[in-house]
Amino acid sequence: MKVVITVPWGERLGGAENILWTFLQYLNRQRIQPFVVFFQPGSFERDVAALGIRTVVIPSGRLRQLRRAFHTVRALVSVLRRERPDILLNWAAKTQLYGATAAILAGISDRVIWWQQMVPHGEWMDRAATALPTRAVGCYSNAALRAQEQQWPHRPGFVVYPGIAAPTLISLREVADLRNQLAIPSGRALIGIVGRLQPWKGQDRFLRCLADLSARGHDVHGLIVGGDVGNFSPGFELALHRLASELGLEERVTFTGHVSEPGPYYQLMDVSVNASHGEPFGIVVLEAMARGVPVVAFDAGGPAEILQSGQTGLLVPLGDERGLAEALSQLLSSEQFRRELGEAGRKHFLAQFTAERMTEKLTSELLSHAVTVR
Repeated sequence: MKVVITVPWGERLGGAENILWTFLQYLNRQRIQPFVVFFQPGSFERDVAALGIRTVVIPSGRLRQLRRAFHTVRALVSVLRRERPDILLNWAAKTQLYGATAAILAGISDRVIWWQQMVPHGEWMDRAATALPTRAVGCYSNAALRAQEQQWPHRPGFVVYPGIAAPTLISLREVADLRNQLAIPSGRALIGIVGRLQPWKGQDRFLRCLADLSARGHDVHGLIVGGDVGNFSPGFELALHRLASELGLEERVTFTGHVSEPGPYYQLMDVSVNASHGEPFGIVVLEAMARGVPVVAFDAGGPAEILQSGQTGLLVPLGDERGLAEALSQLLSSEQFRRELGEAGRKHFLAQFTAERMTEKLTSELLSHAVTVR
């Protein structure tokens, strides 16, 4: 089956990009032949091309640039007419706007699938993407699918839980060296949060929980891994530093800024926190679980479907910062509980959320939705 995939990003900076990257790496090309259209040039396109997968770059610019948008759609129509794919998979709402329009003009509007990267709340782009033709909308979680089903017009949907490759761990010596490089005092319990610095990711909530834990007498240090990549939330990083100062946490929190590979930083952590609101899935939860690090998250969105509270992680009511601090305090008070929860989380990851499992599920969904097309 031939699948053309449209991708809005030129770099791999977030979970959506890395999920697609994992799928392309593990894909059985005897079953699916991918052709990837990038709307921005960059290292992501070069990495995919290095896998031996055919690619092309069609710079799209911004949606409000109508002349550029017209040229993007026209170029994509040419690709679709030449390739005649069994499926056009638009890997975001933005590429659905271009891709579905091009599919109509190319006469293959019945071959479109698009991927909902968020939990939609009626934003204009989600509404417009849903209004355009699609055979189905792919989602990362049942929570995202339920929200997508509230959009008009109703479109069939399916869920494929993301997966990641089993990580290669760094040595204990390397862990100690990294901790020293970050100047994290020895003896302190370390809790961390990983993700792009954006308000919905909840780094501010993390800081307030850190202050709460310190006030309770825990000798704790916070690690915030991530930066303002893409300038999605101008000023938020500065606001976080200001909040840390207001809370008296200058000596109890470390900001790493953007890192190309967050994996080693998880190994520093005694506990990993996901404090997001509206999390469509939560790759960072898997990344911690895969390394045996216990996770605390809000009981909503993707994390609520990944974690079994009290068994493979801890869940607290959405927005309950005091409950988040209570759960962290419980883990910090018991090394054995942390170890048991972390190990159970690692086993759950291996059973349910590997790259192989995700790739097989997504392949099956694409094949099933292409049956009546071929």
